[in-house]
Amino acid sequence: MVEISPQASPPVCKIVDWGKYSYQKEKQLQKSRRKQKSGEVKQLRFGLKIGDHDMQVKIGKIRKFLEDGNKVKISAFYRGREMAHKDLGYELLERIVKELDDVAIEEGKPQMSGRLLTTMVRGR
Repeated sequence: MVEISPQASPPVCKIVDWGKYSYQKEKQLQKSRRKQKSGEVKQLRFGLKIGDHDMQVKIGKIRKFLEDGNKVKISAFYRGREMAHKDLGYELLERIVKELDDVAIEEGKPQMSGRLLTTMVRGR
């Protein structure tokens, strides 16, 4: 016996095959989980010596990821002696975030971890 509508006066109950009922409930849960979209974190890496056009292409990809509802992790990576000029990476990330200002919000300040300088952006 399964209670169909407990708020009704009197409550409505129905006699059902329990195996079939639980199977249908499980299928309904699986279907609802499929429709949910989990926000993924996409990642793009930029070298410090990237050209303007290459940077614009990657910024276009970031815009598409943000439109799809994903967060984007932007990384600037240092090679060799570039570590002596860490300010170049901060300037690059600042320029990228400024380009994305109309569609994205930066989550926190850029952080250095090893040879990577990373920051996260999410859609508005």
